[in-house]
Amino acid sequence: MSDAFDADLTACAELVQRADPDRFAAAMAAPVAARRVLFPLYALAVEVARAPWASAEPMIAEMRLQWWRDALEELALGKPPRRHSVVTPLAGILSPQMAARLDGFVAVRRWDIYRDPFEDDAHLTRYLEQSSASLLCVCATALGQADEDVLRDYGYATGLANWFRAIPELEARGRIPLLDGTPAGIRRLAEAGLDHLSRARAKRSLISPAARPALLAGWQSAALLRQVQKHPARVAAGELGLSPFARHLRLSLQAATGRW
Repeated sequence: MSDAFDADLTACAELVQRADPDRFAAAMAAPVAARRVLFPLYALAVEVARAPWASAEPMIAEMRLQWWRDALEELALGKPPRRHSVVTPLAGILSPQMAARLDGFVAVRRWDIYRDPFEDDAHLTRYLEQSSASLLCVCATALGQADEDVLRDYGYATGLANWFRAIPELEARGRIPLLDGTPAGIRRLAEAGLDHLSRARAKRSLISPAARPALLAGWQSAALLRQVQKHPARVAAGELGLSPFARHLRLSLQAATGRW
């Protein structure tokens, strides 16, 4: 990674590399200084995503999520961080306000523990905003100035693209990830994601150059959402994705130009 990374940062980077290759690639495309911020936050995302599936016993899964909520609450209150390879570096980059905001990012993952469907469209939207947009907001604002509304739109689109890719596994685990799983319903949802992305792109100038590396994580979102829009059946079939060449090209162009 970098000779300047300490043991905790290296552990965070290695965790992300193993568990989330796409975010790892996005972080590695960012400047080294940005990686110091992104790797601990992406490692947090890995740990939080794993927690609901750690046990078939809901109480144990709840306890694992609560551990992370407690750790973030300590940072929000300005208490000394608990010794942990992810929490310790987070303490060096998160303001109390950022740490408090991440509570919702953890809490929303309680949905993953149980088998209840989303209540309505608003519930699914809240899930995507809390699980994706809130993390993006913290990543970006930890790096530089960035408009909240732009980040929320971009984060929603990115979260939805990732959600579509996760649907086959979620269904295999007995979850109900979509309110309307018909081709028409899936297409409408993809079009909503593309609308969010268009709104964000119309206000690119409100994201400072310093904050832009945080948006590298969404480098595939537009292409994936367009795939879903054109071929909704690819979602259930688990056939969403770009070729290695297309992935590399899109990420390289976004990193080089700053345009997302």
